[in-house]
Amino acid sequence: MRLSILVGHGFCPDLGCPEAIIRLQPPVQSILLTCRPLHEKNEYLLAVVAEERDSLLLGLRYSPTQLHFLFLSEDGAGAWQTRVSFRSPALVDGQWHVLVLAVSEGSFSLTTDCGPAVDIMADMPFPATLSVRGARFFIGSRRRTKGRFTGLVRQLVLLPGSDATPRLCPCVNPELAVLSIPAILHGLTGKPEDNEVLKYPYETNMKVTLGPRPPCTKAEDAQFWFDASRKGLYLCVGSEWVSVLAAKEKLDYVEEHQSLFTNSETLGIEVFVIPEAGLFVATANRKTTSAIYKWTDGKFASYQNIPTHQAQSWRHFTIGKKASSHIFLAVANFEPNEKGQEFSVIYKWSQRRLRFTPYQRVPTHSARDWEAFEVAGEHFLAVANHREGDNHNIDSVIYKWNPGTRLFEANQTIATSGAYDWEFFTVGPYAFLAVANAFNGTSTRLQSHLYVRLDGSFQLFQSFLTFGAADWEVFHIGERVFLAVANSHRYDVEMRVQNDSYVINSVIYELNVTAQTFVRFQEIRTCSALDWEFFSVGEDYFLVVANSFDGNTFSVNSIIYRWQGYEGFVAVHSLPTFGCRDWEAFRTAAGSFLVYSSAKEPLSRVLKLRTG
Repeated sequence: MRLSILVGHGFCPDLGCPEAIIRLQPPVQSILLTCRPLHEKNEYLLAVVAEERDSLLLGLRYSPTQLHFLFLSEDGAGAWQTRVSFRSPALVDGQWHVLVLAVSEGSFSLTTDCGPAVDIMADMPFPATLSVRGARFFIGSRRRTKGRFTGLVRQLVLLPGSDATPRLCPCVNPELAVLSIPAILHGLTGKPEDNEVLKYPYETNMKVTLGPRPPCTKAEDAQFWFDASRKGLYLCVGSEWVSVLAAKEKLDYVEEHQSLFTNSETLGIEVFVIPEAGLFVATANRKTTSAIYKWTDGKFASYQNIPTHQAQSWRHFTIGKKASSHIFLAVANFEPNEKGQEFSVIYKWSQRRLRFTPYQRVPTHSARDWEAFEVAGEHFLAVANHREGDNHNIDSVIYKWNPGTRLFEANQTIATSGAYDWEFFTVGPYAFLAVANAFNGTSTRLQSHLYVRLDGSFQLFQSFLTFGAADWEVFHIGERVFLAVANSHRYDVEMRVQNDSYVINSVIYELNVTAQTFVRFQEIRTCSALDWEFFSVGEDYFLVVANSFDGNTFSVNSIIYRWQGYEGFVAVHSLPTFGCRDWEAFRTAAGSFLVYSSAKEPLSRVLKLRTG
């Protein structure tokens, strides 16, 4: 298989490079593809996808009777996807076919197996330039499981500045027509050795390595590695092995990977990645020092200590584009400092020092949580204020980033009752913000609220009856949207607390799009639940709950539940935990992991998910 890709006036293997622009060079540019499809489905042959917004910039897709060329069109009114469709002979006949699509500003021409060209005049012209900065090429897919190509591809060439048809046709065997490799591609990885005897003119030098994971460096670039144990085929791209074909991963069991000793009891954890720096976890510790650990040689190692005041949680977020981005880490402090001043702190990553340094102090009141989010290009930071003195019925605040002052400034206040957690999510064009209200001063039985952003502010959308709500978790399964609340306990000053007040149901809600409301989907028995974490392994979806106390002991099992469709979430793994407070899921080159924090001992644990 030969992949020859010409971008702009030069070759750019990484579409994130500064001059990543596909230019329409007069009179035409063309796409040449030799393939043998195996199934009559709607499948992608080629896609260029802008990863951040998951939008298709350029695509080639076939159906049983048509070939579709898709591209992104833009003008002053906005951007939309344009489709040009050709009626073509059936491709799924067990034979090889050569397709040449020639694109000019005003017309599109498709030639199949050197036959007569099919011409279509454009209602919408192909753009003169198409930026692919930050985008990725996908051969045989559109970055999704649905619509993957099933068949064989022999050559793919993107040729700017000319129509490839005259260079191929007429041809004695049109199904084997091969475009010569452009001179600009000579000497690049994948070029056959001079002394290599090619069985067919379209083959190239391809090495496949077996055994344990080899290094992925410049020497292995564009080479394949077959993982026999997992039955997976991987391609070395840059410095990363990218899955080309892999057996479905399934969670077999969970095992302890690391005991992470912390400065003190940990009330919250945040796992995050800093480009070119690595994977980190920040622990919010009860005593005067919290810590940041870096993933080193397969485990977390101490990296930086930060003074905090009974820290409850951390929130990592980024503002700006990659080249000039600002990387922040905000801590929610529950107690005042030595001078009686009560505030939480936003730290900024220093590229020079490779450390987080104080950036902005924000007045807060027994802060429990920060939530960072972006709406229409504007950045926000919401704090959950739990109480002021003995008063739990106080305002929590949403701050907005001011690009001029480069500071967060108060934008909106929302009345809350012992607020514990914020959760932001979007559904289509709508932005939502859910607050977990835990205590109003007399009872944990109260309403938690969901707000929707309309006319520049968040307005009440829906209320939920909760019991000491400590966490909201939003997640998507296919097109379905779910919202899970962790209920911690029942308490009322007028009634005596019973031990079983901590063993109560937490609830999963599902969005009913027709009714425009979240409806109760499933109740799960929990033991003073303080956190939900959603994650996936292969094609399976899971929820893990942080069970912290059953009324008698903090040594209670936290549970992993697996999504089973109509049955909802079903318990599949029971994990011994002690005063479990928070769960985070993350992936590395070594596999999938979970990490949990304990609010009752200075020890967090990293668990590895064993898959088969």
